[in-house]
Amino acid sequence: MATNFSELRRSKKQEEQRTIMTVTGAIMPSEMGFCHSHEHLFLKGGHQTTIDPALKIDDFDKTVEELTLFKSVGGRTIVDAQPVGSGRNSKWLAEASQKTGVQIIASTGFHKLVFYPKDHWIYTSNDEGLTQLFIDEIQNGMYSDGENGWPKEQLTAKAGLIKTASDFEGVGGPVYRLFKAAAHAAKATGIPIMSHTEMGRAALDQIKLYSDFGLPADQLIICHLDRQMDNVDYLLHVASTGVFLELDTIGRFKYHSDEEEVEIILKLIEAGHEDQILFGLDTTRKRLKSYGGELGLDYLSKHFLPKLEIQGISKEIIYKIMYANPARAFSKRSRN
Repeated sequence: MATNFSELRRSKKQEEQRTIMTVTGAIMPSEMGFCHSHEHLFLKGGHQTTIDPALKIDDFDKTVEELTLFKSVGGRTIVDAQPVGSGRNSKWLAEASQKTGVQIIASTGFHKLVFYPKDHWIYTSNDEGLTQLFIDEIQNGMYSDGENGWPKEQLTAKAGLIKTASDFEGVGGPVYRLFKAAAHAAKATGIPIMSHTEMGRAALDQIKLYSDFGLPADQLIICHLDRQMDNVDYLLHVASTGVFLELDTIGRFKYHSDEEEVEIILKLIEAGHEDQILFGLDTTRKRLKSYGGELGLDYLSKHFLPKLEIQGISKEIIYKIMYANPARAFSKRSRN
């Protein structure tokens, strides 16, 4: 059975008057509802599907079926973490949201460099051009192309998030200027940054870099931190900076079990970080029910959250993680 949150009310703090940009327009934090904070709804192509064709999520009807499943268990909002020029299907994101009523927050920004061919514009564009592209997608509308040349086909649907990523090489070298462009775009627009870490590594380096560029910790969402299962001290150090902590390896059993995931969540809550935690499934084609997988976008509600309650985590805390924390994390900040 899915956990029922209907009896819980939002506090005045959770109703603070910031806006959140979805592909169908701006909403208030109070309209966010139950939120998955990191998913991949479509992956139409791009270099990463050349590397691994199984990564493709390219059937509109099947993804709509998945979103309908999500909505049937109380789902309201999903964050899509695929950035421009790397397989994002911004047109389908908008159409799927309109068809299902599920609110979708889309991403501009960049992914790991391994996901781009060597002749991709991500390597050759100047810093100012990258910054302006990210700002343009936030303020005016996302582009529907960009895999095979500089983006040209602009839509009205806007990005509400800046995705960034480091691989095992960290934040130096060729990715530094990409992080710099993202930071400048975030400062100019007030839009939050969601940053991929490889197996949870380089989180502290990312946080310091963004701090040096003048971004507050609560404008940062650090991904995949639950892939540092054997280093709780490191995870708590990251948490102490005040960033949002994205735990998105739930149901990814090649990494660890749900029971091990619950142990990490309990440690974060015991250390006082319940207001920073976000959940997602970081979905792939192989795991989505509609594409022949075993989990589906109803897994968190139907299977994982009840496990938290069994371990003594209250409805109030689960409400924070699934409703209140995402409403704060994905809200637009005042410009600096």
